[in-house]
Amino acid sequence: MNQLWYEPILASILANLGQSPPYLAAFDSASAMLRGTAAYLRGEDLPGLGIASPAIEPLLGLVNILPRPLQEFIYSTGSANEGIPVEYLKDVRSEVVSQWVVNEYPQRDYPAVAIGSSCGALVHLYAALGIPWLPQTYLVPVKHPGFDPNDIQPFLEWGIKQAPKFLEANPDLQLHHMHDPNQDRLTSKGMAYFRVKRLRLGIAYERFLENCLPLGGTIFLVECNKTWPTTQIDERHFFQMGAVGGLSPDEYLHGSDRVTEFLKRYNDPRTKWDAPAPNGESPESEWGFEAALRDDVERFALKRGYKVRRIVYDEPADPSPFVAELYRDWYRQRQINANRLLVESFALHEPYWTMRTGSVPFWMTFNVQPDLEELQQYLDHTDPYNEIYMMLFSHGTDSAGLASIEQWRSVLQRAKQRGEFVGVDEKAYPRDFASMMRYYTDLKEKISDRYSLPSSLTLEQLDRFIEEKGDRFPLQWLDCNLS
Repeated sequence: MNQLWYEPILASILANLGQSPPYLAAFDSASAMLRGTAAYLRGEDLPGLGIASPAIEPLLGLVNILPRPLQEFIYSTGSANEGIPVEYLKDVRSEVVSQWVVNEYPQRDYPAVAIGSSCGALVHLYAALGIPWLPQTYLVPVKHPGFDPNDIQPFLEWGIKQAPKFLEANPDLQLHHMHDPNQDRLTSKGMAYFRVKRLRLGIAYERFLENCLPLGGTIFLVECNKTWPTTQIDERHFFQMGAVGGLSPDEYLHGSDRVTEFLKRYNDPRTKWDAPAPNGESPESEWGFEAALRDDVERFALKRGYKVRRIVYDEPADPSPFVAELYRDWYRQRQINANRLLVESFALHEPYWTMRTGSVPFWMTFNVQPDLEELQQYLDHTDPYNEIYMMLFSHGTDSAGLASIEQWRSVLQRAKQRGEFVGVDEKAYPRDFASMMRYYTDLKEKISDRYSLPSSLTLEQLDRFIEEKGDRFPLQWLDCNLS
């Protein structure tokens, strides 16, 4: 398993200090969703996404009023500071990360454990069921020499040079070097995105399952089928141009009017990006599931007497309508008014206060046109909500495919009584950096209703809902035959 003797000790020390391993991105979908799930299971909320104190909110508010060039400089510099020096890549250890993950959770018996793809909607399912989630994918941000985000070839060549030392040290990981010059224009100025996927459970995950999942318990395999055209460099190394958001894979690879307009907006003479030719399709770097892990989970489950159920879907936000309607049904059973919708965005989520305020959660991958359409489609096919509240993640750039603040405001107008943004400075969006802290305080101030945390939803209750209404949603629930 390539585990060194000091790895679990180091991870335990970091966990007791409330810190993740120094080479793991703190502000990332997987890290944020892990912290949110774990915080809820500890009976805690998630101020500042679990990584920063709300006390810095006024400071971020000052950033909002700075001139745009200075805003972008601060955003880029702050992101670059999260990247590790490239010479530290050889010191990254997958088992240290996994040990930190499991240390985030209360060490007790659970009826089930979820493993696999990141999904903000499913965080609320885990909270309802009272179960932990162990991510397959996480982000290692790496400093680079300062390449132009629109100049793709230097990123590719640099990644080819740096990856072997990382892969040699971690034979149980698959590396997806993702580069998105559209949505990550600012962050990519100082760091590269090395997203990695576990191919095997590993020692820490196995021990957690043995200690916390009783005989006959269920392992949920969370499998997002999202793929992306990639350039395979080596057996476990892929380069991905672009990412899930406002542009299609074809636009990243071959250009479009929207790409040309985006480049012109940022004074770049190019009309499209010079992307490397893909030679295959791979699991999407951030959201897609690598099936090699399924084989190892099934092997382990058969050996230990566990059940395995697969939650399979195609797009990262496909579970959102299912979870929203599950919560609505559950609230009604508990005689709670199920007419308040809370729309979450990317890493901005709050499972604890969603439950405490009796809100129905609906998670969006980002703030782009496809997310807007999916939210509108959901509202078209459900009973109207009296109240709609909405968080919006600001990534600091006018990316191609971004939905405007006016479009989001029109969604809020669909509420029968009250529709409001949560933590959003409408004038600053999408450079509303304070929203990363303000979502938390604003949510508690705007929704005054309070409910006690409920007893967990049982697996039997979940199965009844799936049997009654599951065919309305783009999710598959598949039982694995482990004979």
